[in-house]
Amino acid sequence: MMPDADAASAVKRADPFAPLTSEMLDVGDGHELHVESVGRADGIPAVYLHGGPGSGCHPDHRRLFDPDRFCAILLDQRGCGRSRPKGSREHNTTAHLIADMEKIREKFGFDRWMVVGGSWGATLALAYAQAHPDRVSGIALRATFLGTRAEVETAFTSRLSQFYPALYEDFLSVLTPEERAQPVDAYWRRILGADPAVHGPAARAWHDTERILSEHKPARTRLDLASLNVWRTLPATPFMEAHYFVNDSFMSEDQLLRNAGRLRGIPGIIVQGRYDLLCPPGTSQALANVWPGSELRIVEEAGHSLYDGGVRDAVMKSIADLGSKAAR
Repeated sequence: MMPDADAASAVKRADPFAPLTSEMLDVGDGHELHVESVGRADGIPAVYLHGGPGSGCHPDHRRLFDPDRFCAILLDQRGCGRSRPKGSREHNTTAHLIADMEKIREKFGFDRWMVVGGSWGATLALAYAQAHPDRVSGIALRATFLGTRAEVETAFTSRLSQFYPALYEDFLSVLTPEERAQPVDAYWRRILGADPAVHGPAARAWHDTERILSEHKPARTRLDLASLNVWRTLPATPFMEAHYFVNDSFMSEDQLLRNAGRLRGIPGIIVQGRYDLLCPPGTSQALANVWPGSELRIVEEAGHSLYDGGVRDAVMKSIADLGSKAAR
């Protein structure tokens, strides 16, 4: 029987994207994070931040990093993915997530690392880099989201009604006539409510609407209203999103743009889908305008999703390009 190290080496040879390490890390406050490393132990340090908030890392995220060049850390944020307790919103704020990242960086012994994230992952990447600019060698973003209430409200009201008017009617139909005056706030109240008969349909409607908005060419463009009240597993992201967004992502107003000067000297590449309805190009441009040394790369014929045409390849190239700068 092979020793553990030999077994790990054999797995690595069979699958270069197999984790080097995988563990549950106690970060305090009753939270344990699922953390894994991939690539080569002496590679260019990097960390990947998933979106949502509320989703988690997936095996394909490992493949964004060249395993011959990088040592990439993938973590499921508090309450997300394989982290425990699943879905917990206690002691779960942006400041907590930033502190968790520092614990992980120190655990792996990295002096600096590249920070990679898309959508909410981009929000957290920026917040972390502004809090610890001396610990960041580069930033690769996809679909800039600044974590503001205005961004979410615009996406789910005026933009939704302009591009998918019938879907917007479906979205509103879940609410009472009185609630429709401020639909986003009404959805958050429902989703965070204790009654499954109230939060269940709202969470499903929010999740399905967001999914349609996230794809350049969605398979369907209407809600299945009849299925909203059918008992089935609830999606995780609407609950964590409502928790964060009702609290302005636990940041001050326009914090990430106001503090963009702290990123001076950190190389950055922003990958942006031309037709992203959730995080439109104007947001990425606004960030690039106040971030010295950043580069905006537009992907034509693409929306929000990592898997829209050309986006994944562009993200991989941005990571590789920044890795070359970090290596130098």
